[in-house]
Amino acid sequence: MNRKGSTVRRSVRSPRTVGARRRTRTLAPLVVAPLVAVMASACIDLPGRESVPIPEGVPPGPGAAVPYLDINAPGRTADRLEAWAQPIASSTGIPLTSMEAYGNAAEIQRQQHPECGLAWTTLAGVAGVESKHGTYRGSTVAANGDVRPPIRGVLLDGTAGNAKIADTDGGTLDGDSTLDRAMGPFQFIPETWKRYGVDANGDGVASPDNIDDAALSAARYLCVSGGDLTTPQGWEKAVMVYNNSMKYVLDVRDHANAYSVDVAF
Repeated sequence: MNRKGSTVRRSVRSPRTVGARRRTRTLAPLVVAPLVAVMASACIDLPGRESVPIPEGVPPGPGAAVPYLDINAPGRTADRLEAWAQPIASSTGIPLTSMEAYGNAAEIQRQQHPECGLAWTTLAGVAGVESKHGTYRGSTVAANGDVRPPIRGVLLDGTAGNAKIADTDGGTLDGDSTLDRAMGPFQFIPETWKRYGVDANGDGVASPDNIDDAALSAARYLCVSGGDLTTPQGWEKAVMVYNNSMKYVLDVRDHANAYSVDVAF
């Protein structure tokens, strides 16, 4: 696997928006029975392999356990997860650096906030839907986690079901001084990034365009939003707050469950 990143095997829609309520109907938690119940697994046929059962319940499967690492070590701690991330990246098509970032963020949360119970598969599910793990429209993920060219969402001008959000950062973060745009592989809006953005690759800068930083920031946001993500209620609430759309919740669930059994989505 090239550490510059590889392309996953399924295209995604345009980037979504974190922290901006979309104009979709709001569903109270637990009203969609298929989401909260453990359902029969679907199967997918892979060349040279037997059919792999894909879980369909929530929370999604946790996938391979992330090994312990010293989260206070200097430099990019995610680099220490290469041996763990390599086989998963090869099976799922997720860029290696992105996989390391998800594992790193999940392990940091496990050590600092074990009550949250966030699995790396949820982070991978969100990033798969948001930006193809940082590869949307030809962007690549560098070995230090930087995503180039930067991924930007559409102008949040109130059209096409998006919220209208006037500029909140003077264009400093998203490059637009009239309206806000979602930023980076996890599609944060500037206001949300200013609250939750954190440095995770050890370079001293919290950047929404670095997948290490964005993954840990997303982990913080999900845990604050949902509380206990080991429960169906907590997991659904967290993802719904991240993007207020039941279709989005189901998309993230499907991606995460596929990754949990090492299948590309």
